[in-house]
Amino acid sequence: MTNYHVLVVDDEAEIRDAIEIYLKNESLIVHQASNGLEALDILEREEIHLILLDIMMPQMDGITATFKIRQDKNIPIIMLSAKSEDTDKVLGLNIGADDYVTKPFHPLELVARVKSQLRRYTNLGNYKATEDEIQVRGLSLNKSTKSVAVDGNEVRLTATEYKILELLMENKGRVFSIEEIYERVWREPYLNAENTVAVHVRRIREKIEINPKEPKYLKVVWGIGYKIEK
Repeated sequence: MTNYHVLVVDDEAEIRDAIEIYLKNESLIVHQASNGLEALDILEREEIHLILLDIMMPQMDGITATFKIRQDKNIPIIMLSAKSEDTDKVLGLNIGADDYVTKPFHPLELVARVKSQLRRYTNLGNYKATEDEIQVRGLSLNKSTKSVAVDGNEVRLTATEYKILELLMENKGRVFSIEEIYERVWREPYLNAENTVAVHVRRIREKIEINPKEPKYLKVVWGIGYKIEK
């Protein structure tokens, strides 16, 4: 089981180091974080395939981190919990954790859970999806098939509409000016093309939004441009 990246999130360095030793014995690549905030930062920079996430941590606990991660990522999350945290453990599972291991745990049991979740993840084809597919909640864009779906229902976009959406989804949360969008998509200098971009954005909204007047995904930032909401 090689080339898979596992993120270990725990405020106790000794626990993180011990887990890393066992996971490296399975040829897994390990990243460490001491709280939820550090974990979110690593997830922005690295391709992670599974997260081991402690519940009780300073700055950002495991429950809050799980909620934020599940807003746009479907990678497996195994929660690490003390017996006294049963209520939090159930809450974690309800908001998207895939499994839990109670502390103190046997290292071999933890490794077995990790391998099981990775097998399930890759067998379902989700590992490939992390390379080819961009997801923002119910909105998904597949770069290989050039297809877009909302809540599993395919949406037909023109080539230009697709390119605009791909640009915005690849940079979730970033605001692009109308000039930037035009020059990146049309690949020519921007010369009074505001209406051209606005029309295409309106058509995209009509296709991906339940209520285009109150968009859930493609947002306008008045006086600046457009973005895809994380």
